[in-house]
Amino acid sequence: MSTSDARRGSAARTKKSGRDNPGYRCAECGWTTAKWVGRCGECQAWGTVMEATPAAAAPVTKARTVSERARPIGEITTENAKTWSTGVEELDRVLGGGIVSGAVVLLAGEPGVGKSTLLLDVASRAAQNTRTVLYVTGEESASQVRLRAERIGALRPRLLLAAETDLSTVLGHVEDVQPDLLVVDSVQTIASDAIDSSAGSVSQVREVAASLIRVAKERGMAVVLVGHVTKDGSIAGPRVLEHLVDVVCQFEGDRHSRLRLVRAVKNRYGPTDEVGCFDLSEVGIVGLTDPSGLFLSQHAHPVPGTCVSVTLEGRRPLVSEVQALVAPTNANNPRRATSGLDNSRVSMILAVLERRAGARLSGNDVYVSTVGGVRLAEPACDLAVALAVAGAAIDRPLAAGTIAIGEVGLAGEVRPVAGVGRRLAEAARLGFTSAFVPAGTRDAAPAPEGMEVHEVPDVLTALSRAAFPIVGSRGERGERG
Repeated sequence: MSTSDARRGSAARTKKSGRDNPGYRCAECGWTTAKWVGRCGECQAWGTVMEATPAAAAPVTKARTVSERARPIGEITTENAKTWSTGVEELDRVLGGGIVSGAVVLLAGEPGVGKSTLLLDVASRAAQNTRTVLYVTGEESASQVRLRAERIGALRPRLLLAAETDLSTVLGHVEDVQPDLLVVDSVQTIASDAIDSSAGSVSQVREVAASLIRVAKERGMAVVLVGHVTKDGSIAGPRVLEHLVDVVCQFEGDRHSRLRLVRAVKNRYGPTDEVGCFDLSEVGIVGLTDPSGLFLSQHAHPVPGTCVSVTLEGRRPLVSEVQALVAPTNANNPRRATSGLDNSRVSMILAVLERRAGARLSGNDVYVSTVGGVRLAEPACDLAVALAVAGAAIDRPLAAGTIAIGEVGLAGEVRPVAGVGRRLAEAARLGFTSAFVPAGTRDAAPAPEGMEVHEVPDVLTALSRAAFPIVGSRGERGERG
């Protein structure tokens, strides 16, 4: 054999060996690469690419004798999976009526939003109802948790507290106490000695969650895990964590607002379109069964630049107020500032008002905001934004007791939105007597008693019905066009 043939054979063997044993592999999705990188090129996870070990001969799994034969699904008993109330009505709404024995719930949210306060309140109410609760804290000392419990009135004899960060010790506490509810705050602070990495790493979070889930299913014990979030708001740790647990809840709220929202992102025992509303105060966190009053301002008389809309948070209608201010400016680039609304969507509505309705806004600063710190991301609030800006531009208020519902398109049309019947019923319950809605709404959702409903096919008609004379003549619009 010639030297060149030997070299080609060696290169082929090396190439084949490289294909069989790639240098580095992502622990999350299995993506492989020849060189180490900090971020996976497939799932975009950070810190999951590790050196791949040489592939060993795959073991053959043989069939094993079953200890219990499979039965028809109708013969399976549900006594070990009963639902019991947490004592917090708003949280029960999100969970689908309460927490299920043996279920594992993951509650994630930004730092300081109130996760620990809410769960300490839940643990206290559960312990008050003759249940044994074990609260494991890995972020604070036991004394710090005790101080918070005193502040919110959560001292109960059956509420047991342990400050631990070792998984084996936590499992030992569970074996000793045998609780009905286990709260772990947080899952990123617990570590296992069997994993050679620091707490909070991908492998540690996976191992801790898997161990706690296994114990929960074996004992029929409900478990609530507190999870951290990343800068972009997603849950920290491996994506498999969300697949393993039964319920995933997001705790949302603005630091400068008292309102807190809990949404179910995943729920094996109930709906995922329910939202729980809470008020974070000095004495703890309190559920709000009727939060609409938080998002309305109180005026003795109608004020220009304000309009009320009804947004849907899950299946719950919330009445919210939009405020606008239009002020003349000498600047070459007028300001467009928003708070609680999507800036690009507000800019689109301003362009529609200027082009389709003749509103003169190009030489003015425009400020648009919501009341109470609520964030309105639903397109159904577009018409309310348009009427608020139009009223601010001419300094004329809408008639008292008026709401506006509808999505505004680039052609100036007002498009239908979902759940108009529920929105109108909520507005009528709060005393609103007039509503601007998209055309064709009354056929699908009859007007509530005592409410006058105006169908508007486009923004121009809505401004006319609202008696806002900001529309230029046809000749002026034609010259601009």
